[in-house]
Amino acid sequence: MSAAASKLAGKRILIAKPGLDGHDIGAKVVALALRDAGAEVIYTGLRKAPDYIARVAVDEDVDAVGLSILSGSHVALVEETVRHLKAMDAADIPLFLGGTIAKEDHATLRAAGVVDIFTSDMAIEEVVDRLAERLDALQESRA
Repeated sequence: MSAAASKLAGKRILIAKPGLDGHDIGAKVVALALRDAGAEVIYTGLRKAPDYIARVAVDEDVDAVGLSILSGSHVALVEETVRHLKAMDAADIPLFLGGTIAKEDHATLRAAGVVDIFTSDMAIEEVVDRLAERLDALQESRA
């Protein structure tokens, strides 16, 4: 485990598959890697609605929400998830995104509230390290 990954110890992270996408191998790989890095991972399973994801995030008091989207509907699903988090006074929960995400959509997604975007061409160690660093930086900025 890298030094950055050890920062995930004690973190609660929700991994969710919104929309109709039925492929979850990548989400499960990320969930296992985060667990191996010390995080407590809650996985929602396939085809969950954004309001359900937001409710689980609040109910489970998570430190971050990771959405895995391969369907091409990432902008709409992120915007809807963010809207539901805001409605539940949980807009401060960091949202990260993984999957098949077109580069031209990155700015729109960040403007919608995504703190980081992970693509399928990244090594899993890079995903874990970058997420740990991002969560640490967000926690320090809020202190």
